[in-house]
This record gives sequence, C-alpha cells and structure tokens, in this order.
Amino acid sequence: MLAASDNDLLTQVGPDKPMGKLMREFWVPVCLSSELIRDGEPLRIMLLGERLIAFRDTDGKVGVMDHRCPHRCASMYFGRNEEGGVRCVYHGWKFDTEGNCVDMPNVPPEQDFKSRVKAKAYKVIERTGLVWAYMGSRKQPPAFPSMDCLQIPEDERSIFVHQRDCNWLQSAEGDIDTSHFGFLHIGNLDADEVDPESMHKWGIVGRAPEYSVKETPWGTMYAAYRAADPGELYYRFAHFLFPFFTFTPNGSFSDLIACTINVPMDDEHTMSYRIVWDKRTMPLQTLKTGESIPGLASENEFLPRTNDWFGRWRLAANRENDYFIDREQQRTVSFTGIQGIGRQDQAVIESMGAVVDRSFEHLAASDRMIMVTRRRLIQAARAFVEKGEVPEAVDNPHLYRGARGGSFIASDKLDWTQAYEQQLEQAVRKFEEPGQELAVK
Repeated sequence: MLAASDNDLLTQVGPDKPMGKLMREFWVPVCLSSELIRDGEPLRIMLLGERLIAFRDTDGKVGVMDHRCPHRCASMYFGRNEEGGVRCVYHGWKFDTEGNCVDMPNVPPEQDFKSRVKAKAYKVIERTGLVWAYMGSRKQPPAFPSMDCLQIPEDERSIFVHQRDCNWLQSAEGDIDTSHFGFLHIGNLDADEVDPESMHKWGIVGRAPEYSVKETPWGTMYAAYRAADPGELYYRFAHFLFPFFTFTPNGSFSDLIACTINVPMDDEHTMSYRIVWDKRTMPLQTLKTGESIPGLASENEFLPRTNDWFGRWRLAANRENDYFIDREQQRTVSFTGIQGIGRQDQAVIESMGAVVDRSFEHLAASDRMIMVTRRRLIQAARAFVEKGEVPEAVDNPHLYRGARGGSFIASDKLDWTQAYEQQLEQAVRKFEEPGQELAVK
C-alpha cells in the first residue's frame, strides 16, 4: 500500500512538481526525427505537462518551444515555418529554433524591440532516430546518456512508438514486473509445447520465481530465478534506469539490446518508445510513420493521425473496443483472448485507470522490484527538490553501461550478481571482437 501523497509525488510530472522537476534534469525524447521535415508544418507536442511545438527549419535544425507566441499568446502551431524560423500568423513575429525573435514586422523600425523578446525554447539534440530536449535548470545540459541501446546504428535498429492512455509509472512498472509473463502472455502454454532445447521452458515449469533486487547507480535491477537442470538456475534480469527507461529480460545478453522509454506526456498519457537491436532478425529498419516492427503488424495498427495534443501514435486496439478481446479464444485457445504481447500489456495497464490508486493495492513478494523502484524514485525526487542533488548517472552517464536486460542459464553456485557480471562481460567482449555487427564501446 502506498500513501496518497507518495503516489502523487511519483505520478505528477508538471514543471512545479518534484518528479517533473527531476525528470527535466535528463534528456527527454520529444518525437521521432522522421516526424519533422524541413520547413514543414509544426508538430504539436505534449511533454511533461507542457504544450509545445516542434519544427525543423530550412537548415535542418530542430526547435522545441512553448506553443504560445510571446506577443499575444496565439498558438505557434498555426505558424508559417519559413526561411529559418517559424512566423506567428497573428502579427507576423518570427522566432528561430532557439526562441530568439528575429522579426517584428508589425512594429515600426524605430520601435522594434525584438532583441529583448525570446520564446520559451529548449535545447535540442538528435540521437538514435529521436529528437531530445533538455528542459531542466542547468545552463549547460548534462551529457547524453551512454546506453548501448542509444548507440545502435541507424541501419541496425528498430523503433516502435505508441501512446498509452495512462500515467507513465504504471507503464514502466509493467515493464519491470516479470511474473506476469507466465500468465498474461503464455498462460495457455504447457512446458511440453515449448522447444525442449529452449531455456525459456523453465519459465513455464516454474511460474513463481524467486527474486533478488537491489538499487544501482543507474536506478534499480532485479533477477528472477528458477531451478533449471540440476546445478543450474534460469535467470531473467531487468532494470529501471533514471528517469523512465526500462530494460526487459527478452533474449540473451549477446543477441538482443533493447530499451523502452516511458515518456510522460502529462499525468494521464504516456508516449512509449521501444528501441531494439536483435541479432536474430537482422537487418532491422528504423520505424517510419505508419509502419510497424516486423512480425508485430497485427497488434501495431494505428488510428488515423490527428493534429490535436494526443492525436499521434494511438493504437487501433484500445479500451473503447476492449482491445479486440475474443472470449471464445480465451475459453479455448488463449489465456487472455487478446492477440499479441504488446496489446495484452496495453489492455491490463490501461485497465487500471489513468492514474492507479495505489492505496488499494496488496503487494506480494513478486512485486519487490516495483517496491524498491518506487522508493528509489521518491528518494531521488525529494533529494533534488530539497538539496539540489541529482542521481549520479546524470553527471556520470557511463554508469548506464552497467545495465543490460536478458535471460540465461548459470550455475547455482554463483551469487546472482556474479552470474550477471559474467554474462555482461562475455556479451560486451563479443561485440568488441573484429567483424561483429555492432560495436558498443
């Protein structure tokens, strides 16, 4: 059970809220780079409770700024993106990507004061197929996070993005909850239906794993483990990384690099980005507007795009149509009657409501990772607001390199952290060998 005040602290992300202030000290994804074209129409962006526009100017530079014109607060979404800046259609004032007013055509030259007018604009970079903004208080933004998943070459990565009608935290908590996999996703499978050579069969043989959880420099991590063959354990490792990244335990350390970024749009909407390098399905292509990850098209169909604040990347399967649940399949074939892992996750996460009332919960031992992560987030938000302290990964982004999600078999004589470090070292060494597809250094 979580106190209502702590739940508010964890879930509220506006600029005047502790969690919102903390998140603004990190680089935050804004949109796909492919969503912005040179001198194209501005894009409405809802981010951390702020209404913004994003646009790409004539030279290819991206601007991210408050949608209100500093003159009379008309929305710059209706602006003309032209010749190195966006021009408000109300009175013609024009602003460049850094928010500088560069033209004030309705004012006589002798009364012009454009040098003293600036739109609220954020520092921007483009990395890994995404536009990122720094929305925090520092004059110089921190270094970009050094995560393997954010260094994948363009022709080897896949990106999937979709919107969730719920708070960012319940989306992230779904990623770091491992025991649901044996029910929500494969509850209809028996062990004899799985390839006997696959290590994942042990997740069906034992659907109630043991857990080890700890705080880390980048956030938190867990190991869920079960008995495998005599003398061995089947491990699933996952991580939460500040401020809203998760690494899930799909695939092995050396075959799969993936992260999910649960970006708060506001307190009740989340934009979820998943970045993947998968050796088993190479080559992969970056997701373009309207496309889907190969093999997942059936559950990644989108509603028609609109230009409102929440009109992008809305899945066709949603709460209004009960995620296309098929009760007959639920009775005879499928544990849920809902097709696809992503759609199953979306259904249960959004079914909790826009913001979960966590005072209603009854947590169990299987929720230890969630408990520790909540505590870590609460402590970090309070430390920033009360002392100005940020998590150490902000100023030491190389610390993120210690995290990788995945599954493997290891000796039961090893401590869980020893098993993890051995697997991580072997995976990194593989990628550093000449001729490997991906060099993550």
